[in-house]
Amino acid sequence: MDDLNIKYIQEYLSQLPQGNITYKKINGKVYTYYQWTENGKQRSRVVKPEELDELSEKIEQRKALEKKLKEANLSPIIEEYQYFSSVLVNDELYEFVEQIKNFKKRECYSKLHDYVYGSSIDKVFILYGLRRTGKTTLIKQLIFDMDVSAFSKAAFIKMDSSINLAKINLDLKNLSKKGYKYIFIDEVTLMDDFIEGAALFSDIYAARGMKIVLSGTDSLGFIFSEDRELFDRCYMLHTTFIPYREFANVLGINGIDNYIKYGGTMSLSGNNYNVPAFFRNEQTTDEYIDSAIANNIQHSLKNYQNGNHFRHLSDLYEKNELTSVINRVVEHENKKFTIDVLTKTFESGDFSLTAKNLLKDRDHPTDILYLVDKEKITDWFRKELNILNNPEMKVEITNAHVKEIKEYLKLLDLIIDIDVINMSNLDEKEFQTVISQPGMRYAQAKALVEVLVKDKLFQTISVKDRSYVTDRMLSTIEGKIMEDIILLETKMAYPSCEVFKLKFMIGEFDMVIFNPQTVSCEIFEIKHSKEVHPEQYRHLNDEQKLKETEFRYGDIVRKCVIYNGESHIENDIEYINVEEYLMF
Repeated sequence: MDDLNIKYIQEYLSQLPQGNITYKKINGKVYTYYQWTENGKQRSRVVKPEELDELSEKIEQRKALEKKLKEANLSPIIEEYQYFSSVLVNDELYEFVEQIKNFKKRECYSKLHDYVYGSSIDKVFILYGLRRTGKTTLIKQLIFDMDVSAFSKAAFIKMDSSINLAKINLDLKNLSKKGYKYIFIDEVTLMDDFIEGAALFSDIYAARGMKIVLSGTDSLGFIFSEDRELFDRCYMLHTTFIPYREFANVLGINGIDNYIKYGGTMSLSGNNYNVPAFFRNEQTTDEYIDSAIANNIQHSLKNYQNGNHFRHLSDLYEKNELTSVINRVVEHENKKFTIDVLTKTFESGDFSLTAKNLLKDRDHPTDILYLVDKEKITDWFRKELNILNNPEMKVEITNAHVKEIKEYLKLLDLIIDIDVINMSNLDEKEFQTVISQPGMRYAQAKALVEVLVKDKLFQTISVKDRSYVTDRMLSTIEGKIMEDIILLETKMAYPSCEVFKLKFMIGEFDMVIFNPQTVSCEIFEIKHSKEVHPEQYRHLNDEQKLKETEFRYGDIVRKCVIYNGESHIENDIEYINVEEYLMF
């Protein structure tokens, strides 16, 4: 008998009632009972007359099939195929989780721990986030830390696309009968019917006392299910945002430049982890965007409301262009995003910014970036990033497309808006969009530099000058990303305060923290440099800017330059090392 037939028999047996029918005579009247064993306890219920014939027939079918299997000596084989999904328990489970015994824990571990050992019932725990943000590792750590009693009741289920709710229901029913209490289901959103049937986990199994942890990279799918099937029946923990503090403490790697280049995932070889970095080059970055972000969005939309939630993105999806557009949005969301970014020929903001800075450089001014073949370079860059220009698109990009993609990227915690306030026009609403995974941003920007060095005119200058220009380009990019990191992490660290950039007629404060409770504020300049120079804090000492700021945001209690050098005081200005600052 082949594997398929064995699984079929097991499935059929699982659907047949266990136990037996018994009869009792009470006060001269005969009552029919259905009796079975569940979780080691004897259960029984009264059988209604209208269901007796069908129930009896199914029990007899089960007994007859079990007898044939026993006579054919297939019962041991059936036991090996007792689960449809990949279920790890006991020794196999220990081997699976032991590999992380020396890994340090993320700070959110305590929330998972509190759920598993807490008193809540009827609720499941959803652990979700983009790929390589530590979800499965958190589960392994929780299981590894269990005592012998709890571990004997733990099961880890690895899902694949061949499993549906009907099959996982049979597996959970089987685990429940065997007394398993702690169930961890990884990549549960791979099931096409998860979003529409997720209540199975809370209403049936969590309600019986099981602790069920659901994890997966399909973040949007969890958000959709929480809005419908699991509304008020789940705890949610998002792992996508990894601040510098955790990057350094958990991975065992320090340095803001490492975080700029690789931050955003827990995948960087270091003292505490040993997984290759996702953002080590442009190819791995593109693969990550496709698999972790674009496919995430498309898979969820396909399975939510029978695919009716694509809204304006349906044409892009049907023409296989949605991935390309999401790539384009991800690349440009660190800049002020407008529809023009998608419809005009692709040009990198990093290229133009660096060209201007090099022309103004005090020590080595050069106009090389204005002389190179910019159209050719940006065309190469566009192809390297697999981003389609408007003439190549089958579907015209509209504001509605942009708006909806941004909504989904925000739900994934991939982009966060930082307010930009203009003191010259307080009614003007501006924002600076930050990508929460700096390594992704840096890898795409670095790809521009790699394309630049292929230009024939650029290669006519000396190797020393080429190296200087490319280093300066990357330094400019790193400075911008460092500013975004500080704004984002400060906003996350001070939820009761307002964190924003403040622009004046001439000049700006890179960051302001306004505390509405104390009616006071802190003002900052952010510099990707180890040097100290009066120009770095000239705006912080500008009397007119200080006067305008205090009038609107109260007393200025701190004036600070965040930079790469050592922390100290310089002319009443606080200089603080960026890595010290980010260890909130």
